[in-house]
Amino acid sequence: MVPKPIIVTAPPVSSPPNPLLKNAVSTVKTEEKPTPTTPKTNPVPSIKTTPQQRVEIKRKTNSWVPTLMLNAFDNIINNFIDPPLKPSVDPRHVLSQNFAPVDELPPTECEVVEGSLPPCLDGAYIRNGPNPQFLPRGPYHLFDGDGMLHALRISQGKPTLCSRYVKTYKYTMENDAGFPLIPNVFSGFNSLAASAARGSLTAARVFTGQFDPSNGIGLANTSLAFFGNRLFALGESDLPYAVNVTPNGDVETIGRYDFNGKLTFSMTAHPKIDPNTGECFAFRYGPVPPFLTYFRFDPNGNKYDDVPVFSMVSPSFLHDFAITKNYAIFCDIQLGMNPLDIIAGGSPVGSVASKVPRIGILPRDAKDESMMKWFEVPGFNIIHAINAWEEDEGRTVVLVAPNILSVEHVMERMELIHAMVEKVRIDLETGIVTRQPVSARNLDFGVINPAFVGKKNSFVYAAVGDPMPKISGVVKLDVSKGDERRDCTVGCRMFGEGCYGGEPFFVAKEEGGEEDDGYLVTYVHDERKGESRFLVMDAKSPELDVVAAVRLPRRVPYGFHGLFVKESKLRKVVSL
Repeated sequence: MVPKPIIVTAPPVSSPPNPLLKNAVSTVKTEEKPTPTTPKTNPVPSIKTTPQQRVEIKRKTNSWVPTLMLNAFDNIINNFIDPPLKPSVDPRHVLSQNFAPVDELPPTECEVVEGSLPPCLDGAYIRNGPNPQFLPRGPYHLFDGDGMLHALRISQGKPTLCSRYVKTYKYTMENDAGFPLIPNVFSGFNSLAASAARGSLTAARVFTGQFDPSNGIGLANTSLAFFGNRLFALGESDLPYAVNVTPNGDVETIGRYDFNGKLTFSMTAHPKIDPNTGECFAFRYGPVPPFLTYFRFDPNGNKYDDVPVFSMVSPSFLHDFAITKNYAIFCDIQLGMNPLDIIAGGSPVGSVASKVPRIGILPRDAKDESMMKWFEVPGFNIIHAINAWEEDEGRTVVLVAPNILSVEHVMERMELIHAMVEKVRIDLETGIVTRQPVSARNLDFGVINPAFVGKKNSFVYAAVGDPMPKISGVVKLDVSKGDERRDCTVGCRMFGEGCYGGEPFFVAKEEGGEEDDGYLVTYVHDERKGESRFLVMDAKSPELDVVAAVRLPRRVPYGFHGLFVKESKLRKVVSL
């Protein structure tokens, strides 16, 4: 029998262990590669190779030496120039307990251990979140992990769980290489020396052809959206990635999507879908002018032209926004991108105490920013918006959002964050802004019935920080009572001792029903038992009663934002 051709290649290079990560979480993938040896330059004479194989041998052999040198430089940076000394970027701290990443899980049947899954849940609940594929070599922030989708596909009351990485360009190139190539944005540039060293290393990797930044460096680890008959995994540092959930429950990455070449840069992870028109509204922000660019899509997913907003005069960490029937609403907050903070050893995103926060209101069909109006709102800093609407025949805009009272802790001390949900009224004619707290609890990740996006609503479901980023329960707020100057909590469910969940998502029982007639769904993890469950709660009941619970075949790490997609919509998902 003729032996198959053998391709002689240099083995992938592995980094020596970082002493600072001696006790890092064991479930994180390590780079277990064979010890490097000198590559063979002369193939065995009796074995034939094709011209294409010989080109591949030469390419890999020629790239082996610079790879070895650059990985050695990477180790020097992480061990001596910028080791992970702060808890906020120390992998041993950040990736502890149920923040530790997991491997991919193929579609696996689950057991309903309490109640039964309602018929309206036929479809898929998908939760996005960070899940680094390699053991971090140096500083690592929670926001820096590769995106992983945890999808629970439900068909006729039978659930199947699947966990898959979003196969971004970054993930694919690093997976092929066997080690990280692209530096962490939130933790890799926390001093002048670190920025210079990692910037040089990144330039060298690009120059030697290890990756091409024009293909994107994003993580797609933040949220999901469904519009134009496409399902997207989103992260605000890159283009959307189209994904799909197959009939058997598997999760596929279709590819990076640029909307026929009309979206050339990044897009927010929090687009807004008008439930009546099907239009999608979005934006991007960045460190160079225009610091804010607004755009929208028609119901078929066709993108309109960009609307640059030059009246935002400094870079702001603009993570989310809101829409009403006629307007798009942006918050220019005290979090920004300050190069001086990086030089001093701080985060690329930091607070600017001297800045007065503003709310900007732009007609949502605007072709330019000429009708943009800004209103100063001192002390109002939001990361997430909940909803907005118009009153008084359009003369007043109302915004509901959690106001972060300790904005200086957002990046480095999340456990110190306290966010208080407020109801803000803006008189567009007089410019008068009034504010009313609706709850004093530490709340974030607020959601509503999606049918009420951009319209006046009463009920908000928000996650209880205990402390952030851990979520110990869910509360139901009736924000229509906000003008009565009292706590608007009308329902609550705590998950129990040692149990923490994530952002809830509202699923209506039927279209056109009462606003709170539906269910809240989320993943909850019991840290004592090491067990995760999918929880279904009655959104109408005062105690948010549990109507069904699904025991998951393995734990689901804590993450960010989720989405429920009905079976009818999953069937409409189109490929690129």
